[in-house]
Amino acid sequence: MVERADRLDPVDAEKTLADAQTDADTRGGEIGVEFLKSNLDLGVVGILGFMSFIMIACVIERYLYYARVDLSAFEDPEDLDLALTRNLTAIATIGANAPYIGLLGTVLGILIAFYDIGLQGKIETAAMMMGLALALKATALGLVVAIPSLVFYNALLRRTERLKARWRRVRRA
Repeated sequence: MVERADRLDPVDAEKTLADAQTDADTRGGEIGVEFLKSNLDLGVVGILGFMSFIMIACVIERYLYYARVDLSAFEDPEDLDLALTRNLTAIATIGANAPYIGLLGTVLGILIAFYDIGLQGKIETAAMMMGLALALKATALGLVVAIPSLVFYNALLRRTERLKARWRRVRRA
C-alpha cells in the first residue's frame, strides 16, 4: 500500500511535475481570458462613460462660469488666465486619451477572438468576424467620447481668448 520513494521512476516524477506546471499555466491563462471576456465590455464602457461624465461636467461648469464671470474683478492677467482656463486641461486630456482607451479595448477584444480561435483549432470565418466586429466597438466608443471633447475644448478655448481680449479692451479704457 505504501510505495517507497526509491522504487519511483525519476523520469515519471519529472514528467508529472512538468505536466502539472503546464496545466497550471494553461488554467491561469484560461482564467485570465475568461475574466477579460466577461468584463472587457463593462470595463471599457465604464471607463469611457466615466470620462464622458467628467468631460460633460467640466464643459457645463465652464459655460456657466463664462456666462457669469466679472472681468472687472481681475487686476492681473495671470489670475484671469488661471480662472478662465480652469478644467480645460481635463477636457483636453479626456479628448486625447479616450481613443487610446478604446484602442486598448479593441486590442484586448482581438486577443480574445484569436484565443477562442486557437481553442477551437480551426478558423470559422463567421465567428472570427463577429469577434473582430465586437472588438472594434471599443474604438468607436473611444472616438464618440474624444471627438465631442475636442470640439468642446476648442470652443471653450476660443471663448477664453475672446474673454481675455474683452478684458484687455476694458483695461485700456
